[in-house]
Amino acid sequence: MNGSVRVGRVLGVPLRMHWSVPVLIVLLAYGLGHETLPAWTPGRTGAVYAVASVVGAVLLMGSLLLHETAHAVAARRRGVSVEDVTLWALGGMTKMGRPRTAGVAFWVAVIGPLTSLVIGGVAVGAGIGVHTLTGWGVPTAVLIWLGWANLLLGVFNLLPAAPLDGGRVVQAVIWWRTGDRERAERAAGRSGQILGVLLIAAGWISFLRGNNGGLWLSLIGLFMVIIANAERQRAGVNTALRGVRVADAMSAPVAAGADWLTVDRFIDEVAAHARHSAMPLLDFEGRPSGLVQLRALAAVPAEAREERRVRDVATPLARCTVAEPGELLSEVLERARPGGGALPVLVVDHGQLEGIVTMHDVNRLFQLHGLGITTAPPESTRP
Repeated sequence: MNGSVRVGRVLGVPLRMHWSVPVLIVLLAYGLGHETLPAWTPGRTGAVYAVASVVGAVLLMGSLLLHETAHAVAARRRGVSVEDVTLWALGGMTKMGRPRTAGVAFWVAVIGPLTSLVIGGVAVGAGIGVHTLTGWGVPTAVLIWLGWANLLLGVFNLLPAAPLDGGRVVQAVIWWRTGDRERAERAAGRSGQILGVLLIAAGWISFLRGNNGGLWLSLIGLFMVIIANAERQRAGVNTALRGVRVADAMSAPVAAGADWLTVDRFIDEVAAHARHSAMPLLDFEGRPSGLVQLRALAAVPAEAREERRVRDVATPLARCTVAEPGELLSEVLERARPGGGALPVLVVDHGQLEGIVTMHDVNRLFQLHGLGITTAPPESTRP
């Protein structure tokens, strides 16, 4: 996510934090210290409320982290790749690959809300225990607040609409019942759009009636609409790519150049005549060695282009997406990067460059699919 920085690792999974997290902690602490705690436990000093509110806000963010970590751990244990976990103002986000089965998808989705519900139950129970032992006080109030916040988070996340976890659960169930993954994704995305619009409307009505929290509700609804719409579009792309081999999508032949050329010569001899903004590089033996983008060439100062080699500004082959012509394009995109989308793809057969698959090629397939044109022959006719 743009605006986030890596702050460490959680159980081997990279943890990123968005700049909005400190803002959220301040808002949570302010509401807890100036409204909730004074109302629940009046008569304490401002310093007590301040310390307790900060502790409560940090504990809630820790709960969100545990929620997302549960998703990541469940996914990795079932063979789903996980790229990172990001905390931000609207909660958390775990970037991962697509589960291979409906059962795995169901478990990975439901474990997050279950974790929040368990945390909520434990916090409420601990609050009741503290109250029994010491009476009603600030620690009890913080624990009860933390518990109810997690219970509400767990219940809200179980709503049957993507990108909420409940939407993932519904998606997994539809996938299991119909065997059609893309249909399940479209249904979950549609429900997310509907719920998002309802939240936006409810938030604005609440705001117009004097409740500033309505703006936050509308923001959540807007986020849901945007993500749900993106997921519906992705489901459409996956449908268009169903059964499509890399060879069916690639552009060939493709302009390629020697990696030992200077940037100046490469621009004149290759880039000026290429049809793509990404161009493969070949080593002395004619084998692919990397990929260079036009923007990388443009970033080289004019006075340095006669000396710098093009391989020095290129992406090495080890960091490129490479596939064989007979592989399924959808599987190549999934394995290349959690969530897919690692384009362009270098198509290599027995060490020789055969072609390239760019976003333009994928968009063309999608548009042809919309016209009812199938570029890939039926599976039964393939060797």
